[in-house]
Amino acid sequence: MAKIRVLVTDDHAIVRDGICALLALTADIEAVGEAANGRDALDMVTRLAPDIVLMDIVMPVMDGLEATRRIHKKSPETKVIVLTQYEDREYVLPVIEAGASGFVSKAAASSELVSAIRSVYQGDSFLSPSIAKLLVEHYRQTARLEKRNGSSEQLTDREREILKLLAEGHSTHEIAQMLVISPKTVERHKTNLMAKLDVHSRLDLFKYALRKGIVIV
Repeated sequence: MAKIRVLVTDDHAIVRDGICALLALTADIEAVGEAANGRDALDMVTRLAPDIVLMDIVMPVMDGLEATRRIHKKSPETKVIVLTQYEDREYVLPVIEAGASGFVSKAAASSELVSAIRSVYQGDSFLSPSIAKLLVEHYRQTARLEKRNGSSEQLTDREREILKLLAEGHSTHEIAQMLVISPKTVERHKTNLMAKLDVHSRLDLFKYALRKGIVIV
């Protein structure tokens, strides 16, 4: 079985060493390179084509925000998980908007980082609980300022049902079992939802469902 190939980016060598040692203990993940800043990470993405980049935010030469933005544009198949000690809105929201697929606090357990890598590799998004709470509060505030545009009314009952389950964090296979339909059918509904709502990731579906009150966290 092919391993998930990860590039570790942090300006502190001791942090990189610790992460690489952790990943070496997993059977399905391997660290294929290390970068000390965003510019090096961008160059190594081109050379190594990793599946996942673990990205610090505050670094010299090029910070994680700019590096994430450039990687997302240049190599969209490479997913970025931000791994940082900063959990303030001023750091979190711009990086997610730049294209990050996951956000994990450095204070999180090592098992959470491994789970994040596996989830993002499988096409899902991953947010630490503290980051998810921050996003919930942000979009609750946004929702109070927005007028309903009526697009949720265009969804079928089944689409709304699947949207709710996706936003609650259930996997494709879990939804298929709950609704007694095939995983392919779930994926087809998910694709239709994204096209109908003009969104491009599971995180965007979560944001939409939260704004429209389809899911309450």
